[in-house]
Amino acid sequence: MFENKNRIPLSDFGEFKLIDHLTKNFSITQKTTIKGVGDDSAVLKLDKGLTVISTDLLIEGIHFDLSYMPLKHLGYKAVVVNLSDIFAMNAIPNQITVSIAVSNRFNIDSLEELYSGISLACKNFKVDLIGGDTSSSVQGLTISITALGQVEKEKVTYRSGSNSNDILMVSGDLGGAYMGLQVLEREKAVFKVNPQSQPDLSKYSYCVERQLKPESRIDIIDLFNKLKIIPTAMIDISDGLSSEIIHLSKSSKLGCIIYEEKIPIDQEAKNTAEEFKFNSTTAALNGGEDYELLFTIKQEDYEKIKNNNLVSAIGYMTDETSGCFMQNNLNQKIKLEAQGWKSF
Repeated sequence: MFENKNRIPLSDFGEFKLIDHLTKNFSITQKTTIKGVGDDSAVLKLDKGLTVISTDLLIEGIHFDLSYMPLKHLGYKAVVVNLSDIFAMNAIPNQITVSIAVSNRFNIDSLEELYSGISLACKNFKVDLIGGDTSSSVQGLTISITALGQVEKEKVTYRSGSNSNDILMVSGDLGGAYMGLQVLEREKAVFKVNPQSQPDLSKYSYCVERQLKPESRIDIIDLFNKLKIIPTAMIDISDGLSSEIIHLSKSSKLGCIIYEEKIPIDQEAKNTAEEFKFNSTTAALNGGEDYELLFTIKQEDYEKIKNNNLVSAIGYMTDETSGCFMQNNLNQKIKLEAQGWKSF
């Protein structure tokens, strides 16, 4: 991963000196940020609309593997997965806090790499880093990020607002991140057997990027505003399409039917799944880490969005007693099960 030889050890930095060093190149861009890093608390002026807050914890060995995850990519991804939750509320993120716990196997250069990815995400999504914390760790790296955003009261979107016959839609394509993970895990196993091997990932570039450097969908929020659509319910797809459909359906007290042929899957993901002798629909349903948006809209709004290539209609909501099902390509109805990521 990286070596400590001729590198500046973290022991040369106190906590506050380390924070100052890692955050010196971050600037304030949001009008709502009065005071960011450098005091006991951040100061925000949030006097319009609703404030939404989301937090995520990423733990080495559980959520990421540094044998193939570059630290810059990890920093970027850590921010993106939090912002995805803000977008799932139909909100725009403005600020984040970042807290890390690191073991003594890390040095200042490695943390600079991590924060360079965080900085890039802040720049790309126009959010301010306004605080956080640092701590030592007995083993490995832990990252905790909290994101804050704002949304107009009439536009805030919950999981629970869908109605029967609403159209169920998804942004982007699904399953690529999971297949990228399979490729990386395979190459890691090969490397353990033969450390001299150099993997050629060129034919898997899309899937690997979906795993290592995902993007959350601010463009979909922009699309809603442009088309004057307010989704009736929404959730981001972090744990797999099947799990998220069930979350949304339970929250809205509804059932649903989706169609296998309508699930958007990139051709590279299909090819990679075939190579691994894996069903690409299963990867989309249960793989997770796509960070796309799953949402429902009213029937009358469908005409506005149906021809947009950023989103796909995959089914519709039904009454609660109908349950959640997928009609496969053989016209069989299969009950959807939550088989995605399990925390414990």
